[in-house]
Amino acid sequence: MIRPHGIIPAMVTPFDEEGRLNETVVRQMIRRLLQAGAHGIFVLGTNGEFFALTENEKTELVRIAADEIGGAVPLYAGSGAITTAETVRLSRRLEEAGADVLSVITPYFVPLNQKELYRHFEATAGSTALPIVLYNIPARTGIMLEADTVASLSRISNIVGVKDSSGNYEHVLQLIQQSGPDFAVLAGTDSFILSTLLAGGAGAIAASANVAPETVVSIYRHWREGRLEKAAKSQADIAAVRKLMQLGTVPAGLKEMMRQLRIEVGSPRLPVQPVSEAAMNTIAAGLRAAGILKEG
Repeated sequence: MIRPHGIIPAMVTPFDEEGRLNETVVRQMIRRLLQAGAHGIFVLGTNGEFFALTENEKTELVRIAADEIGGAVPLYAGSGAITTAETVRLSRRLEEAGADVLSVITPYFVPLNQKELYRHFEATAGSTALPIVLYNIPARTGIMLEADTVASLSRISNIVGVKDSSGNYEHVLQLIQQSGPDFAVLAGTDSFILSTLLAGGAGAIAASANVAPETVVSIYRHWREGRLEKAAKSQADIAAVRKLMQLGTVPAGLKEMMRQLRIEVGSPRLPVQPVSEAAMNTIAAGLRAAGILKEG
């Protein structure tokens, strides 16, 4: 069973000028991330616009990604939905398409209690042979996956980790302390990558790695090699990227950064709009100041 670890970039989903999935750029992005040393590839997350893709598009994206990765690293794919039945159906489809690990977000819109969340994840885990990473992002879903619920779920053999995007470091510590030593706690808030590792976490599923993959990967590499000052420097270096990501509605800021790096990921899907011209200029200036975008 795969134990998630390291830096796993949470890829944006590239679209062409007609708004269709852009296979050429999907493959280009994966090659770039693998060359940077990524320990896995994550598709169909929040910044991957999972909410805006059809099941057929999700399945096709996983098929393309699995083919391009060719087993070099695990492919993580988001299969969460509002209902358990839809989550189970999509999980099975993505397993058949070539995913190695499933990421399952808490259901959203419906204000479930912790017992209901447990039953949802238990049923999903029972429907697939793949390892599952729980995904906690209460600012988007309206539901907090509590640490004691995660600890209970960690006893299910194929629930192997959690991505925590709560933005609450105390919650990250509770997850690490209450779950077993083989359970992977992954930072989903990119400013917490190093602090999560130092506390006993396993790594991060990091959207900022779309923009600066070598820098983000180096946080983990320096930490593993005991070079904590260098790890801290790399962690500080991605602060500018995180700030620029917040310009516009998710994932408009991130997609604009990719465009300025000449990786043509296209626009977000409606109703999300591209960033304003003023934000474009701010992003360009920020990327230049960070040394990510070169002059000329």
